[in-house]
Amino acid sequence: MKLSGGVEWGLHCCLSLSQARAPVPAARLAELHGVSPTYLAKHLQALARAGLVRSTQGKDGGYALTRDAAEISLLDVVRAIDGEAPAFRCTEIRQRGPLAAPPSACVRPCAIARAMLAAEDAWRTALADVSIADLAQDVQGDTAGAAMPRLRAWLGGATA
Repeated sequence: MKLSGGVEWGLHCCLSLSQARAPVPAARLAELHGVSPTYLAKHLQALARAGLVRSTQGKDGGYALTRDAAEISLLDVVRAIDGEAPAFRCTEIRQRGPLAAPPSACVRPCAIARAMLAAEDAWRTALADVSIADLAQDVQGDTAGAAMPRLRAWLGGATA
């Protein structure tokens, strides 16, 4: 399964926004992650179109999550950035070439398609079972409790 780089940036942004007390400007998120503001804005817009984040204008504007981080799954972010299309698309190769099976013999998906679809279902289920809040908890545990307070302070403008 190959995901676009935008999925990683989208996940990092959602994780960061889960710690923000106020909307965070796109430029601030880009600075935090060391990425081009233009590049990041494209992915933030995809997250907004999917209803995962909202944008507010003005002096205190920026991006914020639209719901609690525990209600946003990794799969939500993947779908927002990379879309809903399945990773595997069966083209019915078994019906081509010199040993082609007739369409009447192909009443169910082939074994390859079944295996690939089962794997994708498992992958999607695993992503759906992990929330942005779960990620924040894991990052916090991985850093002996230091990461999230530092991130909150940085997002709030304080030095960490």
